[in-house]
Amino acid sequence: MTNPKISLILSAYNEEKFIKKAIESVINQTLKDIEIIIVNDGSTDDTLNIINSYGNSDSRIKVINQENIGLGASRNKGMKIASGEYITFLDGDDWFATDAFEISYKEAKSKNTDITMYQMINYDDESGRVYENDWFNLNNLDESFDNIVFSPEKTKNFLFDLSVSSCQKIYRNSFLKSINASFPEGIYFEDMPFFFHVYLKAKRISIIRKHLYYRRKHDASITHVVDANYLDTVEAGCELMRRFIDNGFYEDYKFDLIAYKINGPRMALMDIREDAKKPLFKLIKEDYEKIKKTKYYQDYLDNLGPKKKKFFLDILKYDNYTEFKKNNPEY
Repeated sequence: MTNPKISLILSAYNEEKFIKKAIESVINQTLKDIEIIIVNDGSTDDTLNIINSYGNSDSRIKVINQENIGLGASRNKGMKIASGEYITFLDGDDWFATDAFEISYKEAKSKNTDITMYQMINYDDESGRVYENDWFNLNNLDESFDNIVFSPEKTKNFLFDLSVSSCQKIYRNSFLKSINASFPEGIYFEDMPFFFHVYLKAKRISIIRKHLYYRRKHDASITHVVDANYLDTVEAGCELMRRFIDNGFYEDYKFDLIAYKINGPRMALMDIREDAKKPLFKLIKEDYEKIKKTKYYQDYLDNLGPKKKKFFLDILKYDNYTEFKKNNPEY
């Protein structure tokens, strides 16, 4: 038996409200030769029953039922058993356009790509409004990227402006295996380190200017509320830095990488709910104290712009959030 053309990995945690739409968008794809791996990540609502009802009636569906281990670890589990020629991901509250797999597989196959990216479109759950934004439209990739195969070198000047969403891409399975691609486990923002590692290792990339993925915005979305989950922005940044250093990308990208690493937690500290500001400050401070003891400290001093450098040095200077806030009221 030949391997399926695409393996779809869907991890769901308490998605009873949305999971039917997600699964139906996959089983009704115009491309039928697919494998559907659905991970129930310890849901406490009716999610598992809904998944099983589809699993029992469609032989392409493989169901993994497990204790809650988080999105990164669940996706890694799915990737280990995925047998498709290409792999893609879906979140339990989102859905694909009906011809998404056919279009993206044709593109990836004809251009022999490691990664093919497509546009995402936002759906507001409350109003039913569908709307675009530059980030998910891949507008940083101008028309010179249309209908070609390119390498990461071509996007070097704006690498950190690219959308990191793993659901926005189709990946060659053998490529992911050859580089031991994996999501960080136990933290939110797992897409970010995964994307940069995989993207910079790719040799052949292409884009599709079509909205193939619908991204639902609702009150429970992780990225919708800036709450304690955003404490993980520090660890995600550390993991990103480790991957750049371990894979030999650091020197080529350090100017933008350092700015990007500082900026995530900096913006989070500005926007995060009041009750999470002190714990976030503490995590940032611990991270910066560690950086100070490494050979990379001078790079931060040399490469950061004035605003980010002031933030970096002020975090090191003040013992606690209250003192820091007195001198930096915008946070």
